Amino acid sequence: MSNLSSSANMDVDEAAIDEGLYSRQLYVLGHEAMKKMAASNVLVVGMQGLGVEIAKDLVLAGVKSVTVYDPDPVKIEDLSSQFFLREEDVGRPRGEVTVPRLAELNAYVPVRNLEGQAGQEITVDLVKGFQVVVLCNASYQKQLEINDWTHQNDVPFIATETRGLFGSVFNDFGSKFTCVDPTGEQPLSGMIVSIDKANGLVTCLDETRHGLEDGDFVTFSEVQGMTDLNACEPRKITVKGPYTFTIGDTTGLGDYIRGGIFTQVKMPKILEFKSLRESIQSPEYFITDFAKFDRPATLHAGFQALSEFHAQHKRFPKPRNAHDAEAVVAIAKKIDADADEKIVTQLAYQATGDLAPVIAVIGAFVAQEVLKASSAKFHPMQQHMYFDSLESLPDVLPSEAECQPTGSRYDGQVAVFGKTFQEKISNHRQFLVGSGAIGCEMLKNWSMMGLASGPKGAIQVTDLDTIEKSNLNRQFLFRPKDLGRFKAEVAATVVSDMNKDLTGKITTRQDAVGPDTEDIYNEEFFMNIDGVTNALDNVKARLYMDQRCVFYEKPLIDSGTLGTKGNVQVVIPHLTESYASSQDPPEKETPSCTIKNFPNAIAHTIEWSRTAFDDLFVKPAQAVNSYLSEPDYLEKTLKYSGQQKEQIEQLVSYLVTNKPLTFEECIVWARLQFEEKYNNEIRQLLFSLPKDAVASNGQPFWSGPKRAPEAITFNSNDPLHLSYIIAAANLHAYNYGLKGETDFNVYRKVADSVIVPEFTPKSGVAVQINDNDPVAQNETISDNRLAELTAKLPAPSSLAGYRLNPVEFEKDDDTNHHIDFITAASNLRATNYSINTADRHTTKQIAGKIIPAIATTTSLVTGLACLELYKIIDGKRKLESYKNGFVNIALPFFGFSEPITAPKHKYGVTEWTLWDRFTFKNDPTLKEIIEWFQNEHKLDVVMVSSGVSMLWSSFVGKKKSEERLPMKFSKLVEYVSRKSVSPHVKTLTVEVMVMDETGEDVEVYIILYISHLKLILF
Repeated sequence: MSNLSSSANMDVDEAAIDEGLYSRQLYVLGHEAMKKMAASNVLVVGMQGLGVEIAKDLVLAGVKSVTVYDPDPVKIEDLSSQFFLREEDVGRPRGEVTVPRLAELNAYVPVRNLEGQAGQEITVDLVKGFQVVVLCNASYQKQLEINDWTHQNDVPFIATETRGLFGSVFNDFGSKFTCVDPTGEQPLSGMIVSIDKANGLVTCLDETRHGLEDGDFVTFSEVQGMTDLNACEPRKITVKGPYTFTIGDTTGLGDYIRGGIFTQVKMPKILEFKSLRESIQSPEYFITDFAKFDRPATLHAGFQALSEFHAQHKRFPKPRNAHDAEAVVAIAKKIDADADEKIVTQLAYQATGDLAPVIAVIGAFVAQEVLKASSAKFHPMQQHMYFDSLESLPDVLPSEAECQPTGSRYDGQVAVFGKTFQEKISNHRQFLVGSGAIGCEMLKNWSMMGLASGPKGAIQVTDLDTIEKSNLNRQFLFRPKDLGRFKAEVAATVVSDMNKDLTGKITTRQDAVGPDTEDIYNEEFFMNIDGVTNALDNVKARLYMDQRCVFYEKPLIDSGTLGTKGNVQVVIPHLTESYASSQDPPEKETPSCTIKNFPNAIAHTIEWSRTAFDDLFVKPAQAVNSYLSEPDYLEKTLKYSGQQKEQIEQLVSYLVTNKPLTFEECIVWARLQFEEKYNNEIRQLLFSLPKDAVASNGQPFWSGPKRAPEAITFNSNDPLHLSYIIAAANLHAYNYGLKGETDFNVYRKVADSVIVPEFTPKSGVAVQINDNDPVAQNETISDNRLAELTAKLPAPSSLAGYRLNPVEFEKDDDTNHHIDFITAASNLRATNYSINTADRHTTKQIAGKIIPAIATTTSLVTGLACLELYKIIDGKRKLESYKNGFVNIALPFFGFSEPITAPKHKYGVTEWTLWDRFTFKNDPTLKEIIEWFQNEHKLDVVMVSSGVSMLWSSFVGKKKSEERLPMKFSKLVEYVSRKSVSPHVKTLTVEVMVMDETGEDVEVYIILYISHLKLILF
């Protein structure tokens, strides 16, 4: 292939961003950053594990093109981390083999191989024409040579290297690099109560803190009186309190009257980078672990010493070879006399180490730095980063002989951990819950590590989801040909191909974890695994798995991401707290009266429209189907519902009066809905609360967060109005199985022909002003009127087999009108209240509760999780050996902390944690349990219950006590609950209330193993 040094050779036509593919990433980066990325041709030099990790994330992200350079032949040890290499590739050029497999990841990103001869290093001439250059595991001399040119020409340059459990990154984005958005957080905004003209003090509404910091910039809108502030140039602020800040001189402006909204303005930040030649002498360190604050300086010297050793000996130090390590230490000491010898020695021992988890951390971090260089979005790392996870080494360190290569694909890992520990990895048994983004990365790392590849090893994977287009942007095991297939099955097949040793070692399921599947994930299942890894996207499932891990005393690794943020938590039996021990505070909910009558933000109108979607296209159809299929539905509705009239009227409407026979009737229905929601209801609200209404404090009612609305007059030539009609009509037609229409003129013609009934506002209609006010009571209705309404309903027997089609909300299908309706409905509501409208993309995220996601964060977090897995496999028992991690790669920021120890409780002299329990050898009687508590712990049992059944209490009658006390416990549960215990149930959770000698209540839990006749007390 010809030299690709000319950027002209890499030009591709700029295409519109595929929101279906990139939707989750767009919520992280935004359209502008994505467009800038799509103009960047990136060169990645080195296609071992580190290089392919970087290239993989860049191709998924959607840069303009990725070119790789690595003409050296594949070696068997490359398979320790290079997931796109196979054993049959040994001897072929790494770049040539890797390119077609990278290209499969994203059809929008051309991937090219820059050819060369084996042993030929990259040259300055070859890097010209690229917008970003990345060198992987290159010598310092080569880094200096290439960076001299890139720095002079302001081409962003990154050099990165991994050596066993160590990693390094160097950034140089030029002498003046402009970062347009350092944090990526949404600009803050808030409502204003007053602006003091004398000192420029802005006071905000006391509902929410403004959240600003000194030096931030803001602009204003909707300010009355001091109107010069509206759309003003950004003003620098000084924080005076949680609800106040100053904006400089305002004496020359008009007098403030009322209202106003401040909005934070993100200001560009100019960053200066030194060249490597200059920076190597006076480095600026980015700290990844503040518990290792002095380690970067040592590693700065250590990595240089390794490079010098290689230059002298044409090889890296042999694994755990003391003589080679001494030579590296001597070189490092010449560079920095204060370098820590122990750390440099470990670096030398691991110089030939190649670990997939470390590569995932460093490679993902570097890929995000490339995206920063390409898009100017988020703050780049300045300038030297050093990372290590020495805590992951086994407690019993391997010998030199243990770490020598044997021609195995795992040689890169054996060089660090030794053959004995590699065998422990291969025989480990892990349960992976979820095979989406984190799950894919986890399985990739496990396959490279050889996890479960041994005779006793096993991986269990469950995920009930199928593959969708939006998954392809970050769930890299999946391809377009896999759309619609089960994630777990495809992922298992792909990673088994990455490492043939996993063939037959992965069992896949499509059964969600939860109480309903405890016959599948039962005691036998948990006894046959060594630990659990969560790759879940919801708290409920996480809490459930945490509960099961505590129950069965299994270690748990939980990780998650949110855009550029990620976290890892490790739960170790009898050592740490559990996942459920601490939880985030619940999200603040918007008052219902705000949503219903007083919206002031686009999120309020989107929530309102999402509810309207269900109220129009989901619930009525479900109610109709229940009426037609459940014989006693009407009776139950009349008996238990407080809205009998409304519910029966709805049935009459959907089955009789407004039941459409043609699509044109659906358009008529949509037009009348428009009038009701955006004209009539607004006119009624303004009739009840006129614009000049005064609140009880004498202030105008329509002020502060309450915005006076305006009714909308329908105009079929207004695209927003017409989009509502189109979406609503098609969804209504879907309910009835009617075919829609594609000609916009038909919608206009029919909508304009509708005769809209005259509306007159009613007196005496109560409006709920805040959530503490009583809800307006539904109109009372006589039995006769109710009977008249019910008589209008057709008998279910007359419509045998007839059913409506409730709409199942699906946010990712752009053809189903779901997001179209919610967008139009929300923006019309926003127009009513003079709120800035939102585009379809933004509406989709809020309405669909989409979690922003990007491949780089996922890869990095998964790498951190696997570094903790090494520790679990080793069986470490010291709390300080483990690390919970939090990262925000936008800033960037790394934070590590020891897990919190399991909280201790005490009764009498006995201490216990959530992990402690007592075990009985047989199925005891209730009497034996009560006596055991009295004799062993001086605790009096006052109540025993299981589920919703109270089995016994101290205040039950004598007859019941005499009857139940001698019963075997398993029989007692069946007797009282009147239910046989299901065959798969081998454990029963029993709550026992006891009192100590002082009369204080003490709570314990009993787990009864029926089949084993073993009773365990928590």
